[in-house]
Amino acid sequence: MSRRQLVAVLAAACALPVSFSVCAEKAWPQKPIKLIVPYPAGAVSDFLGRQAANVMSQELGQPVVVENKPGAGTNIGSENVAKAAPDGYTLLLASTTNSVNMTLFPKMTYDTLKDLAPVSILANVPNWLVVNTNFPAKNVSELIAYAKQKPGEVAYASAGPGSPAHLAAEQFNRMAGVKLRNIAYKGASPAITDVMAGHVPVMFTNYAAVRGAVDAGRVRVLATGGATRWPSMPNVPTVAESGVAGYEAGAWYGLMAPAGTPPEIIAKINRALAGLRSPAMEESFRKQGAELVLSTPDEMKQKIQAEIPYFAKLIKDAGITIE
Repeated sequence: MSRRQLVAVLAAACALPVSFSVCAEKAWPQKPIKLIVPYPAGAVSDFLGRQAANVMSQELGQPVVVENKPGAGTNIGSENVAKAAPDGYTLLLASTTNSVNMTLFPKMTYDTLKDLAPVSILANVPNWLVVNTNFPAKNVSELIAYAKQKPGEVAYASAGPGSPAHLAAEQFNRMAGVKLRNIAYKGASPAITDVMAGHVPVMFTNYAAVRGAVDAGRVRVLATGGATRWPSMPNVPTVAESGVAGYEAGAWYGLMAPAGTPPEIIAKINRALAGLRSPAMEESFRKQGAELVLSTPDEMKQKIQAEIPYFAKLIKDAGITIE
């Protein structure tokens, strides 16, 4: 068989539905890939998305272009991907918020589990419990004791209803047996500003958002919401070891594709993300308060499936609604 005949046979085979997935993997990608980041530029989510895009570009041999599409609590960008062609050329930087929104928003235009296909988790980003430097509590135990003396009087700042920081605080309320009062802001920056100024004494947030305030001595870190102490801050305890057993709060970030994307393409993207594994990249992630954590698509699916009912109960118990 001549080379020309072989090419013709392969082309004919790829035209058959039964061979589509195999041929899709071999042919894909043939053009630039778009990664939708449903957050503003400059946030830790944006950093994670761009690092993933850079590595995928190198591993896949095609540009992966990041497009920031914030709005409606990540729903605008997420819907854009959920309704895109399932050909591997449109991806989403998904997060814990995609699990939360299934309950938080009463009228969703897409279903996280039905309309999006997991690819891999990229990172875990723990929340940190910080207070204004003039606040009397010097540790978690003192915060709990102080809050119990003044139920409903001690306020915390959050980046908006249903945000990871808001849910971290409500989880703390329930597990610590206190009643901190939520003051919602439109984003983390104005919330941190008011904590620094002492207008609101307490906040849960990711390290990248509060790092400048910590370095400037404007806020005091009481604990990390992660499962273990942070490597660069070994003297800061976890909330769990500070008297709230079992407490862990933060957010994961990862990649998802439109449902129906050929599994071979998803597997190829998953393999490409392995290029993130290096000491230099892990340190780069840690500087942003993120822990590099790669997963299989099934592991990511199982995590989302477990989270949706957990957050549904937390949201309902706390009476969290979107105005």
